[in-house]
Amino acid sequence: MNGNASLSNAMRKWGLTQVGLADAVNVRLIDAGYEGTVGDRTVRNWVTGRTMWPHPRQREALEAVFGCTARSLGFSPPARQRRPASEVEPPVDRRNFLTASTGATAAVAVPLVGASPRVGTSDVSRLRIELDALTELDQSRGGHEALERAALAGAAEALDKQKLGATQRIRRKLFSVAAGYTSAAAWSAIDARQMSRASELLGRALYLAGLAEDADAEMRVWNSYAMLAHHRDRYAEAVDAAYAAQGTAIARRWPFFASLAHARTAVGHANLGDRQAALRSLGHAEECLDKAAGRPDPLPSWIAFYGQAELLAMTAIVRDRTGDAAGSEAASHQALAAIPQQFRRNRALVTTRLAMAQLHRRDIDQACITASTVFTLMSGHAIPGRMRSLLGDYYRDLITIAPDASTAREWGDRYRAEWSRL
Repeated sequence: MNGNASLSNAMRKWGLTQVGLADAVNVRLIDAGYEGTVGDRTVRNWVTGRTMWPHPRQREALEAVFGCTARSLGFSPPARQRRPASEVEPPVDRRNFLTASTGATAAVAVPLVGASPRVGTSDVSRLRIELDALTELDQSRGGHEALERAALAGAAEALDKQKLGATQRIRRKLFSVAAGYTSAAAWSAIDARQMSRASELLGRALYLAGLAEDADAEMRVWNSYAMLAHHRDRYAEAVDAAYAAQGTAIARRWPFFASLAHARTAVGHANLGDRQAALRSLGHAEECLDKAAGRPDPLPSWIAFYGQAELLAMTAIVRDRTGDAAGSEAASHQALAAIPQQFRRNRALVTTRLAMAQLHRRDIDQACITASTVFTLMSGHAIPGRMRSLLGDYYRDLITIAPDASTAREWGDRYRAEWSRL
C-alpha cells in the first residue's frame, strides 16, 4: 500500500506531527459544531494511504487546516464517487478561522478553481490587513494555538496566490506576506513555549524573507530568533541573532529598527554576565531611539510594540540581570506608565519583572502584591507559556529568598490556585 506523500509533505511543511494534526482537525470539527473524534490512529491511516477518502466533515476540517483541497493533499474518492473529469472541484469553504475576544475576525479564502489566475495588489493588501489583525490579537492576548493555526493558514494562502502572481513584483510581495504570517506563527509558538516548533517555523520564515528580498521580514525573523535563543537559555546564540538583526539593511537604514536590535543584544550580554557589553549595547539602543524621529511611516505592525516603553522594559531586564535591582524596579515603573493599555500581555510581563526586581530588593510583601496583579491583568484569557514560565521563576526565587514569610506562603497558595484554574 502506497503512503500519502502529499499529506506527509504538507505536515512536514507546517511542522505538524500526527498528534498535532489530529488536534488541529479536532479544533476545526468542534468549531463547526461536531465532536472532535480524530485521533493519531486516524491520521496514521491517512498518511499510510489506508484511508484514501476521509469522512466529509474530516475532509472539510483538513482543508481548513492546510488551506487547500483534499485532492491537493493526496486524497481521492472511490471510483463510484468520482465526478466526471469536466466537473470543477467546488471551492473550499474557508470559514473565519479566528475570532478575537474583541470581535475582530481574520479570514482566509482559497481562490476559486477556474477563476482568473491574476493576483494583484488588492490581494496583497487584504492579506496584510488580516496579518495586522492577528498581530493586534497577539499584543492583547499573547500567543496561543488558534492564533498560530490562523497565521499558518494565512501563509498557505499567500503561497498559493504567489504561484498566480501577475508580476514578479507581486510575487515577491506575496513571499513577504507569507514570511510575515510564518513569523507570526513562530512568535506565537515562542510565547506558548513550543520552542522546537518555533525554530522550524523561523527557519521557514527566513527562507521566505530571502525569496521576498525583504529586509523588514528578515529583521523580524532575527529578532524572533534572538527571543527564541533567550528562552532556550542559549544566550550566546541570542547575541549572535541580535547582531544579525543589526546587520539587516533596514536596521542600517532606520535607527528605530537598529534600536530594537541593540536592545536585544543588551539582554543577551546581560544574560551572559557581561555587564559592560550589556550597558554599552543599551546605550546604543537609547541613542538610536533618540534619532528615530525619521522612522518609516507607516510602521510595520509587528514592531508597533517597540518604543520608549518597551526599551524601558528591556532596560529593567538588563538592570536586574546585572545586579541592579533598584534600577530594574525604576525602569519597570517607567515602562508601565508608558505601555499602551491594549498591550495587555506586555503590561503583564513587565509587571512580573517589576515583582522580580522588588523581590530581589527583599521587599517581599510588595513583590507579592505586584505579582498577584498579573492574574488580574490576564483575567479572562489563558496565560501564555512564556509568562507562566516567568511567574514560575518568580515563585522559585520567592521560596528561595523568603521561604518562611507568611506573605510568600499566601502568594504560593494563590499561584497554585490560579494554575489549577488555567
